[in-house]
Amino acid sequence: MEIKNYIVKLEAPEDCNLILGQSHFIKTVEDLYEAVVNTVPGAEFGLAFCEASGACLVRKTGNNEELIKLAADKMFEIGCGHSFLIFLKNAFPINVLQRIISVPEVVNIYCATANPVHVIIASTELGRGIMGVIDGSSPKGIESSEEEEERRALLRQFGYKF
Repeated sequence: MEIKNYIVKLEAPEDCNLILGQSHFIKTVEDLYEAVVNTVPGAEFGLAFCEASGACLVRKTGNNEELIKLAADKMFEIGCGHSFLIFLKNAFPINVLQRIISVPEVVNIYCATANPVHVIIASTELGRGIMGVIDGSSPKGIESSEEEEERRALLRQFGYKF
């Protein structure tokens, strides 16, 4: 068996985040759609899911055509069965992540971020699989007291702490 590795680069559009995960059933598309709209009604999003059997299509949905197309194109490039990608606008992943994780067919979340992501993919004669992700950059240091205060202020600015 020969395994070939390669990387697909993901970048969320400005003012967007992305969620990359793994699931196991075609109804993932509808269930993830419902999870997002029922949790944050004002969220705009596009999602795509790579089918791993049958027609092996990239299934897609959402409420923002640009984000739907981007998710579908990127998932076709990734090409790993039973994986999904959501591009999310007007909401943060923290707003929807627990609901997405609770969808019965979701088995793994690789990342939820606004950072550039490198998806590390392995390929065999059977197909492709996501081996892992690189989410953003490596640390440049350890925060100072001043930077700690800036972090806390940012959380309050977003409304996550008071």
